[in-house]
Amino acid sequence: MMGPRQVAQGALFYEFSIDGFVPQDHPVRGIDRFLDQKDVRSLLAPF
Repeated sequence: MMGPRQVAQGALFYEFSIDGFVPQDHPVRGIDRFLDQKDVRSLLAPF
């Protein structure tokens, strides 16, 4: 049935940059260079 949408729909696509959320002095930035994210990326690829 076509007609006006009854509920709000979120954006289908969005832009997200982790740099905008992680402060420059946050410890995770120092840890990041020692982590191999290859396995994590392959696990998250379907999403």
